Amino acid sequence: MDAAIRVEGLTKRFGAFTAVDDISFSVRPGEIFGILGPNGAGKTTTLEIIEGLQKPSQGKVSVLGMDVLRESSRVKARIGVQLQSSAYYDYLTLREILSLLGSFYPRKLSPDQLLEQVGLKDKESQRVRQLSGGQQQRFTVAASLVNDPELVILDEPTTGLDPQARRNIWAMIQEIHRKDVTIVLTTHYMEEAQALCQRLAIMDQGRLVAVDTPQNLINNLK
Repeated sequence: MDAAIRVEGLTKRFGAFTAVDDISFSVRPGEIFGILGPNGAGKTTTLEIIEGLQKPSQGKVSVLGMDVLRESSRVKARIGVQLQSSAYYDYLTLREILSLLGSFYPRKLSPDQLLEQVGLKDKESQRVRQLSGGQQQRFTVAASLVNDPELVILDEPTTGLDPQARRNIWAMIQEIHRKDVTIVLTTHYMEEAQALCQRLAIMDQGRLVAVDTPQNLINNLK
């Protein structure tokens, strides 16, 4: 497989508004690939199309060698997607949420393994709302790993966190990556992209401005 994700001529329109405007890029197997841009750049819409949640107006997207339109169920079984903390049932504990999510997949990791991996084993009987902001973000990443995915998609995983909590998330992402998992993340922060990403796509107003290593992109700005 030469590309974990291949995006070709992708366009997404909402009425007269073009959210994503004819972009093409690929993500290599086993890399951390970042998408950097301001709010409204089209980052989240691009991820939703890759995940199979939105249909493109034009273009083609393949994930792990599968067409996301024709093979959506197979794609979803093999990828992990970070949800916002508000998406979980308030009355379930962390362990119960992970058990519920795991029941949807033929292949799954145990709640104990997932909570241990993200440093929340001692919080297993708590509800999401009882966690700090950084702990909630760590739990959303744990939930994205429940089906032992080959590729994980994280949408702004550190937004709103203090510097220490942000670095804790960075360390966790790097640990996941060491297990040969391909990771795609969106971010507002060049510092975060430098710390985590092998390559980076910069988006603005729905268009792809550049794709390169973070260091090359910085050098080109000098």
